[in-house]
Amino acid sequence: MRRLRTAGLALLGATLAASFATSPAQASAGETRTVCADTMTPDGWVDVNWGTSASCRVMGGSNIKMIKQLDGLPVGTQVNACATAQPPTGWIKVQTYYSGGCVAFGNPSFTPNAWLLRRAS
Repeated sequence: MRRLRTAGLALLGATLAASFATSPAQASAGETRTVCADTMTPDGWVDVNWGTSASCRVMGGSNIKMIKQLDGLPVGTQVNACATAQPPTGWIKVQTYYSGGCVAFGNPSFTPNAWLLRRAS
């Protein structure tokens, strides 16, 4: 399973350059993109998965992340997100839990590292 997830993220990482051909401000609500882990998560976006890819330089652990655009999603929408960037304004943390897809650093543990977020306003 881990090998499949890593292969999938590697394939997504291969499209990295094309994924930011448009600026994050031009993204549609709910759109996901894969970026190198050292890229700042833009306002209105959250990290939703971490992995590794040869397309980004190695930083000792996960070196790519999948981010999701939350701006424009309707009130009441729920999204699972990694706890590596604060939720955008108007989103509240409903639940905290552990996710294997949100292990961003070299020494994973079972400490809660993800949130279920809900759009409140």
